[in-house]
Amino acid sequence: MIGENKSDGEGNAPRLSLENGGSESYQIDPTQERKLLRKLDLTFNPVFMFVYLTCFLDRSNIGNVKVAGIIPDIHTNTTSFATAISIFYATYIVIEIPTAIAMKLATPQLLLSGLCVVWSVTTLCTGFIQSISGLYVARLVLGLCEGGLMPCLNLYLSMVYKRDELATRTAYLFGCAALSGAFGGLLAYGLLQMDGMSGYAGWRWVFIIEGVMSVVIVPIIWFGLPSDPSNAFFLNSSEQEIMRVRDAQRAEYMGSQEFSWQEVKLAFCDPQIYISGVIQFCQDILLYGFSTFLPSILKSMGHDELHSNYLTIPVYIWGALIFVAVARISDRCRVHGVAILSTNTVGIVGYILLLTVNTGGVRYFATFLCVSAVYVGPGLNLAWLNANNAPHYKRAAAIGIQQSIGNSAGIVAGQIYRTAPYVLGNAFSLGALCVSQVTIVTLVLYLRRQNTVKQKIASGSMEDPSQERSGDATLDFVYHL
Repeated sequence: MIGENKSDGEGNAPRLSLENGGSESYQIDPTQERKLLRKLDLTFNPVFMFVYLTCFLDRSNIGNVKVAGIIPDIHTNTTSFATAISIFYATYIVIEIPTAIAMKLATPQLLLSGLCVVWSVTTLCTGFIQSISGLYVARLVLGLCEGGLMPCLNLYLSMVYKRDELATRTAYLFGCAALSGAFGGLLAYGLLQMDGMSGYAGWRWVFIIEGVMSVVIVPIIWFGLPSDPSNAFFLNSSEQEIMRVRDAQRAEYMGSQEFSWQEVKLAFCDPQIYISGVIQFCQDILLYGFSTFLPSILKSMGHDELHSNYLTIPVYIWGALIFVAVARISDRCRVHGVAILSTNTVGIVGYILLLTVNTGGVRYFATFLCVSAVYVGPGLNLAWLNANNAPHYKRAAAIGIQQSIGNSAGIVAGQIYRTAPYVLGNAFSLGALCVSQVTIVTLVLYLRRQNTVKQKIASGSMEDPSQERSGDATLDFVYHL
């Protein structure tokens, strides 16, 4: 059996001592590990992707139906509808921290399956609302269920993958957010053709059909996310052994399996988490504004409601492809900050074009530039935080705190995109990108300084002011920049 880990601070220590007291080293065959990773990717990632795709679809479809007549049908106005979009995040941000902390205790199967059941039924019922108050209730319940999903899925990723494997897998998740936009646009385009069928408006069919589709995901979650990934049913004995070695290599990163309030307290006292939260807030302004209102932005360019939906498809596909490509580079080079800065720069150009150019073709091209930053920013920032926090329950609290700060941007996004041509929304998004750039540089400099301090203490050139170090505070834990 595998015992104490001799860590190199990166979660990739090759040398392990054995519990029998021998000095033998255990080395994983790189070829076997690559095969295992492919198997993990092919098994876990489709589950993650289906879950997140349906979740984001149920959340963002309100943008598709906005251009299809829901406002007059439920006897409301643009201001009240904007409130319905924002109110979703009131419960969404409240539930994130407790859900992330509770996931391991409640087990992923039970927690995520239960949440999926409730948000699926809620989406389906939204198709039958008759007033704005009904929409308010549905959005509050939806936020309460979906708020814990992203923290839990990212935490689960850290139970399966090493630190330098996380950004790519997070890209698959956020790539699904982009693909859900593309699929949502295509699906909405098709479902809106059902307008009048059985006496229901097309926008009602969007909610009804998408709610039914989400219910199908429940058994996929239940059987696809085992509580202990190292002993998953689809792994053979040799693969389970490799997983146990990988777990031992990540022992410092994962930490104790017992719940600890001390680890949670460390998260609330860590400056990097709040800096990361500010970045996430700025990036989520784009994510929620763009993904919810892209059909409306396209409609403001002169397209009808059907064209506004299907023209979103290539934009979202481009966003997914860019994210996966950038995330792979980020994982390989461990430069999350630089990667986000680069795609944000492209996004800044896109929003400037949206604000200054009136030509329809150029404005449509600008949406491709904008989407390059929309998904990379929040996705890589979350992977960055995930890689730089240890052990498990500190990381759980850190993800919950960051996501709570970041997702409060959804409240803002619902208020800034109100009337065409959406100058306020696009200008606010541009400003958020600029603030994010400054904050990313601040976080890079802070983490670099922390690494330098650790190096000086380790070399004996500086006295250690800490009485006790654990998790990511240990001297051999190197923060990714």
